[in-house]
Amino acid sequence: MKKYRIGVGTMLIVFTRALILYGLVVLVMRMMGKRQIAEMQPFELVITIMIADLAATPMENTGVPLLNGVIPIVTLLSAQVIVSYLSLKSETFREIVCGKPSIIIDKGNIVQSEVTRLRINMNDLLEQLRGKSYLNLSDVEYAILETNGQITIIPKAEKRNVLTSDLGVPVQPEELPITLIVDGKLIEKNLQKSGHNHQWIMNRLKQNNINNIEDVFFAFLSSERMFYSQPKEKTTKQGG
Repeated sequence: MKKYRIGVGTMLIVFTRALILYGLVVLVMRMMGKRQIAEMQPFELVITIMIADLAATPMENTGVPLLNGVIPIVTLLSAQVIVSYLSLKSETFREIVCGKPSIIIDKGNIVQSEVTRLRINMNDLLEQLRGKSYLNLSDVEYAILETNGQITIIPKAEKRNVLTSDLGVPVQPEELPITLIVDGKLIEKNLQKSGHNHQWIMNRLKQNNINNIEDVFFAFLSSERMFYSQPKEKTTKQGG
């Protein structure tokens, strides 16, 4: 019975430590910024991997003090903030830490010296081009390897998509859509943001044969400022 109690206590300790470290890592990642893994600079990726490893050790080993994981994680966060700040202030420092973009295709020709220096496999390069809908190397004017490892492609003029500016068609600036009702609940701040009031939205709903906000599954104001609504599906009761 005594061993069983110790086991339960240990599990509670592990559970509590895991929650604390999880909350800390989430907070740290939020403070590092909203970047996807593929968009991270090398130093950011290194810090992310180290934080994951530091959090795992005290989480799985109750003999390791919790501060042994918390202090290094906070230290790495501080280092990341400092490096990011210095990168913003100094272009030279940014080049040292992050590197600089490399042109690997110049005016339709592969820059062989750069491809060799960066150890880029031709099959991988062609795969990247296909992934961006460029099947032929001859369609590419420039390809630039960015500091985060992504490839930016500038197609040749005759292969570029036609824009409205090319056609001389006047367009209005597009605004973001505004969600007004979700699952029968009106989002007051969004309604105010749209510049309308309760009477306006009730009139719009009645035009769509909806009498109550509670009967709306989803309603929004589109980027063209058109009102759309979808009523909730009615559930039919079956007799027993």
